[in-house]
Amino acid sequence: MAVEDPATGETLVEVADATAEDANAALAAADEAFVSFRLTAPRERGEILRRAYELMVERTEHLALIMTLEMGKPLAESRGEVAYAASYLRWYAEEAVRINGRFQTAENGGSRVLTMRQAVGPCLFITPWNFPLAMGTRKVGPAIAAGCTVVVKPAKQTPLSMLAMAQIFEDAGLPAGVLNVVCGSSSGSLMAPLIADPRLRKLSFTGSTAVGKQLIAQSAEQILRVSMELGGNAPLIVFDDADLDVALDGAMMAKMRNGGEACTSANRILVQDSIAEEFAQRLAERMGSMVVARGTEADSQAGPLIDDVAVASVKELVDDAVAGGAKVLCGGAPVEGPGHFFAPTVLTDVPDNARILREEIFGPVAPIRTFATEDEAIAAANATEYGLVAYLFTRDIARGLRVIEGLETGMIGLNQGMVSNAGAPFGGVKQSGYGREGGHEGIDEYLSTKYVAINVAD
Repeated sequence: MAVEDPATGETLVEVADATAEDANAALAAADEAFVSFRLTAPRERGEILRRAYELMVERTEHLALIMTLEMGKPLAESRGEVAYAASYLRWYAEEAVRINGRFQTAENGGSRVLTMRQAVGPCLFITPWNFPLAMGTRKVGPAIAAGCTVVVKPAKQTPLSMLAMAQIFEDAGLPAGVLNVVCGSSSGSLMAPLIADPRLRKLSFTGSTAVGKQLIAQSAEQILRVSMELGGNAPLIVFDDADLDVALDGAMMAKMRNGGEACTSANRILVQDSIAEEFAQRLAERMGSMVVARGTEADSQAGPLIDDVAVASVKELVDDAVAGGAKVLCGGAPVEGPGHFFAPTVLTDVPDNARILREEIFGPVAPIRTFATEDEAIAAANATEYGLVAYLFTRDIARGLRVIEGLETGMIGLNQGMVSNAGAPFGGVKQSGYGREGGHEGIDEYLSTKYVAINVAD
């Protein structure tokens, strides 16, 4: 199976293309290893995660280069993802020893209530290409901390980062069979038999809503524990009392992090009427001046999109908006030459019926819409089937709280353009999925509660 450099279109390396038999062997290994791994001391599991964290930090440059070559993002961003990915290993190294139950007197006084938390069992993780390392550690970290075993299927475009992560865990002393990586070009044929297998007890997926719905339906047969981190259509709201410099910095982060190829990317920028023109011009100046180049170039600020299908998709959305009357302030088209590049783009006067307002862009395009009132801003922000994240810029705390309470999203950035944090619960509502990754809540996805009633009556 060829792994392509999206900056050149050339093959970097080939990896083994797994068969259904390989996937079954991986689940068999995870099932066998679970028998003993679930009984390991919490401190032992925590120490493995801690050693993996230290090794990941030590290998930052190696991992960052792998990530840039197979995914495309600039090296500076890849280094940032390595640090972000490692932070989940550190966080859950500390959470492994904090898995608690409770003991209390029952309300009738004649018995006692004992609860305990236990690992759910073998897990299947399907991870995306846009954050090929962090989306692995965000799932694997809490699973190992809880005592679960794992089969991971990375995206076919970016298997190398996950394989490098597996090597780190092996070097950190993780027992054989606990973590199994299955790389394959046909996700459906590999994963469907595993999802139908009674040995599997948990499924976690990060990716599109359409695929997530299919996986949820498949998982119903085995009543699997399921968590889904799906698509987004994030609004970024700028009120006229906002600090424009802070709002512009936040918009650049929310829009251009990972080149816009993120479910948390600002998909719709909503700006109050009185400041809309100034904001749009200044945003276009920043985005239009970005250096678009292969991620390994020292001055690269925006790398390629993942493949030519992604470029064509972004172009369709931009062309549709422009045909409806949108104005292009900068960019607006693919960059000529080798690789899968699209110029950073700012659009204004985007019509109500433009597809770009409804569909996830997954590229470096910022469509700007205006609003007059607070209620109008909230209504526009909520006018989507998705509900992952929103961004809000205002210096009025009362207004900020009113808008936060009115927004239908799982996460909100107030006066900042990034919300991701290993110690915080990441996840959405509506068509953006359910379940949480990160924070104290993240390990709950991998634990079952067992209740024991103890008779103490004479």
